[in-house]
Amino acid sequence: MSWTPNKVTAVRVLVGFVAVILFGHGTWSNLTAVLLTVASIALDALDGHLARKKHMATPLGAQVDILGDRMIENMFFTYFAVAGMVSLWLPVLFFARGATTDFLRGLALKSGYSGWGANAMLQTSWGRALVASRCSRGLYATLKCACFCYLGLELALTRGPVALVGSTAGEMHLTIRAVAHILTWATAAFCMLRGLPVFLEGWQFFAREAAAIRTRKSVAAA
Repeated sequence: MSWTPNKVTAVRVLVGFVAVILFGHGTWSNLTAVLLTVASIALDALDGHLARKKHMATPLGAQVDILGDRMIENMFFTYFAVAGMVSLWLPVLFFARGATTDFLRGLALKSGYSGWGANAMLQTSWGRALVASRCSRGLYATLKCACFCYLGLELALTRGPVALVGSTAGEMHLTIRAVAHILTWATAAFCMLRGLPVFLEGWQFFAREAAAIRTRKSVAAA
């Protein structure tokens, strides 16, 4: 079978889905889920590498990659929210941010702007660096991987039958919980920061579309 970036994206979503299914079913199941989480994030890097190396990058592929990111983020954060390990507002925040940026990207695509290249919707250098650069994407992927894996390990070590951690004083549990809060909200903050250029530069496409609708209504009324 010839691997394409879209096929790799489908596999990484499936791997992430299996990881989420395994969480909460005992220590070894949780540890296996952590390994699958790492594999899912690694596959995210692989599909981008394939797209660049084999010159297979397309606007559709970019949208499929973004869809895969959204599915992974929402699956993991929703599970950990339901498990009581993160705030319920965290998956809500990721969903709202993703829906808004994808909506604005859709309007930009309708206007003839792509997600990258000379005709990209992000025209400012700082916006392109924050959203599309390998450094930013790599840092964001690392944060998500660390966040999901840390929460998975916490689930295995503090909620599973591991005597060493399970019998420790409450202070260690509080420390583990504090690190989890810092890591999850740091990931959320960087997610919002990466969405900021899309919010600011994508607003013009919304305003343009709204103006066109008003014009059509005025013509129809006349």
